[in-house]
Amino acid sequence: MVNVQELMNQMDTLFHPKSVAVVGVPRGMKTGKLFLMALLDQEFPGPIYPVHPQAEEIDGLKAYPSVSAIPGPVDLAIILIPHDQTLSVIKECAAKGVKGAVLFTAGYKETGTSEGAALEKELVRIARSSGMRLIGPNCMGLYAPKSGLAFFPQLSREPGPVGLISHSGSLANILARMATQKGLRFSKAVSLGNECDLTSADFLAYLGNDPETRLIAVYLEGINNGPFFLDALTRASLKKPVILWKVGLTPEGSQAASSHTGALAGSWEIWEGVVRQSGAVPVVGFEAWVDALMGFSLLPSNLGDRLAIISGPGGLAVSAAEACGSVGLRLAELSPQTRSSLAKTTPPTGTSLRNPIDVGLTASLDMDIYIQAARTAAQDPNVDAVVVVGIGMSPEANKLYTEAMIQVREEFKKPFVIVSVPGFDSSLAQSFCEAGLPFFETSERAMRVYAQIRRYQQWRQQRL
Repeated sequence: MVNVQELMNQMDTLFHPKSVAVVGVPRGMKTGKLFLMALLDQEFPGPIYPVHPQAEEIDGLKAYPSVSAIPGPVDLAIILIPHDQTLSVIKECAAKGVKGAVLFTAGYKETGTSEGAALEKELVRIARSSGMRLIGPNCMGLYAPKSGLAFFPQLSREPGPVGLISHSGSLANILARMATQKGLRFSKAVSLGNECDLTSADFLAYLGNDPETRLIAVYLEGINNGPFFLDALTRASLKKPVILWKVGLTPEGSQAASSHTGALAGSWEIWEGVVRQSGAVPVVGFEAWVDALMGFSLLPSNLGDRLAIISGPGGLAVSAAEACGSVGLRLAELSPQTRSSLAKTTPPTGTSLRNPIDVGLTASLDMDIYIQAARTAAQDPNVDAVVVVGIGMSPEANKLYTEAMIQVREEFKKPFVIVSVPGFDSSLAQSFCEAGLPFFETSERAMRVYAQIRRYQQWRQQRL
């Protein structure tokens, strides 16, 4: 039986360490050096203790030959040494009273050898005997901007509402590095690797109760302790959205997951049942994962299903309407006053004042047509949200379009969703996201995410 309060306290210490030892940090520029660089880059406020058997100083910090030689207490140890040397270091950490350790090196259960599995089991036994918790092996560890923790240099130092749980260190790093482009900031993130001790379910339980986390992103290759995982997932989903990307549901994916982190996978049928019970939001693929995170992070609660679509390109207006209907959303019935107002600013030929509102090619030359259409649609009480598919013919026009849509959304306090047109200046996408307007590459992706958010919000309301 899991003692949830004890688990919460242990994990709280991991995400808020007062001191960190980096064991096996190299003097030269090798992979392990990135962990020390990341702590320095985040300006970790407590003592950082590099551990190296020969070095006296690394990157301006006094180095120590062993964990036991460190004079002060150590809350968190990041262990970078080869897997066949970890046992003695874990014993040292246990004796030192280290509260948690990140095991970066691979070579354990995921190798498929009895030796690797036995070593992993012994590491856990020693850690448990002293109350120390382990993250990994074969992982990148922790990222918590508010605490000054990071698993890679040059990650954002600005905290936010997104919690991340990932079996893959590379995916966690990629998402963390690109997140600011999508308006995403992290409360806490963990790369789990092999899950020899702490599991995805443990972190779900923690982040589900974390007041700094409003949205949870999860990438899973396998599940340990199915009942506890399902319980943690359901409890978390009742409090906040859990965007869940699960791999290993095909024979090919299962084989790859096993060789990557030694994970046991499952079947589509079982997985669909889990998702239905838990209220989690399932996605497939990195693109869908990031889209959903952006939408859930930026769009407000209580979304309605009546959308007004504004588009310059006519074909994209039709495809947006098709995408709207295909996911169970509706085109808003525009009021006569709205259509009358649109007629005053929209060219009379090559356009349509019905929903979708086709403002025509001229709008790409005269941004005021887009702007007035957006203002008019946002004012209509029959419209729950505005979707704009637009582009200007020059960098200046695109900048004006971006600033105006942000201003209109702010003025009317109504959800806005922006859809790109091929050729649109992608550098402006971040401006939309930073202002709280999600920016999607296609209408199909935009509508899918909007519908996911609405379904989740309805599911949660029915259960509260």
